[in-house]
Amino acid sequence: MKKVLFVASECTPFFKSGGLADVIGSLPQYLKRTGECEVRVILPLYKDLNESFRAQLKEEMVFQTQVGWRFQYTRILSLKLNGIMYYFVDNMHYFSRDALYGYGDDGERFVYFSNAVIEFIYRGDYKPDVLHGHDWQAGAAVAICNIKKPVQSIKTVFTIHNLKYQGLLMYDAFENLFNLDRIHFAGFEWGGMLNLMKAGIFHADKITTVSPSYAEEIRTPYYGEGLEDLLNIRSRDLVGIVNGIDVKDYSALYDKALAVNFKSSIDKKRQNKCALQEQFGLPVHSDTPLYSIITRMVEQKGLHLVMRIMEEFVQNDIQLVIMGNGDKEFEDYFKYLEEKYRDKVIFYRGFDEQLSRHIYAASDFFIMPSKFEPCGLSHLIALQYRAIPIVRETGGLSDTVQPFNEITMDGTGLSFANYNAHELLDRLNASLKIFKDDYQYKALIKNITKVNHSWDASAEKYLKLY
Repeated sequence: MKKVLFVASECTPFFKSGGLADVIGSLPQYLKRTGECEVRVILPLYKDLNESFRAQLKEEMVFQTQVGWRFQYTRILSLKLNGIMYYFVDNMHYFSRDALYGYGDDGERFVYFSNAVIEFIYRGDYKPDVLHGHDWQAGAAVAICNIKKPVQSIKTVFTIHNLKYQGLLMYDAFENLFNLDRIHFAGFEWGGMLNLMKAGIFHADKITTVSPSYAEEIRTPYYGEGLEDLLNIRSRDLVGIVNGIDVKDYSALYDKALAVNFKSSIDKKRQNKCALQEQFGLPVHSDTPLYSIITRMVEQKGLHLVMRIMEEFVQNDIQLVIMGNGDKEFEDYFKYLEEKYRDKVIFYRGFDEQLSRHIYAASDFFIMPSKFEPCGLSHLIALQYRAIPIVRETGGLSDTVQPFNEITMDGTGLSFANYNAHELLDRLNASLKIFKDDYQYKALIKNITKVNHSWDASAEKYLKLY
């Protein structure tokens, strides 16, 4: 049985800022079920760990981790949950903060974390066959593991969840933070700085991305974020494996967050819509199409396209619910839209897990027009709650949404190719026609009920990689 150690910066149900946490929280469960792989997970111990979990932590070891010329206190704690062993790296200086990220020393924090992980493997009884690092926060762990080999036979996998965020440090950080011979400097250097994403790509035995299309896209200048040349050099070791979701957790049939549970019943789904309309003070009409956007409010998510055309689209008999926060530009726009069209538009600033599930279940259509999207989980969740996705054909959105064909009645959503606001508007207008055409709408919902985006198939591909 392969022993695999996931190295990551967040994981449900402990810490979450985005989709990475969902992946790290669910994929090990599916790998365990195969009976061929034992996955353990190591994370930073952040300040806001729920007290119920904190009370269960068991101390494994205490040691000093070298970070350049300094030594930092490190305590490793463990907790077993649902058959998975989780380790936590405890250091109050680096991790006892109000947020997971967003600090000037983020690079140093995760170099320390990576050094502590390798030291833990070297000192402890648990000797993994594979170290699997996730995103830039684990890039240094992959690099240091391949250089120092805490277990002689250990192999490394590095997964790119989002190439845009790379973990940059100043040039002199190599001497100040890493305890490595200067001969290894080239594997970290990028554009006069150090780049932890590059370090993971450069040193890993195998590299994965979270969808096949994204694996191809990032080898081009448009999507490559300056690392396309390196990714082309490593192309033989690069593979795209599409993300899944925990279909038992995200289940319209069993989810307690819903007003009415359902499997494929359109009538019961619309009862959720009426409940949400009443909750938000919108006019209660089950036959008014409800659109939703649940997202981080950043440029990547295609919100500039939404800003360009949404005021025109809301002139139709529709309702729109937006949930999220992020860049002020987008928050201000959706607040303006809500104030101007209070009987049609609701903007919920922030994120609420239970409410988000009710919004998915209430929505007839889910809008996700991303500029780029490594995989995306929101549209997969939307499909679970029978909300029809409207997406741009990029990355994982291309791999997981089949455009609806009005002739053959095949397809699971609506999509458009170019990053163009009027192509989005065209698909939105098309969705209105589908909603009003009972035959087409029911055919599309029927197609969606047959879709399976669980981790089962992807877990098998990771096993083969290991």
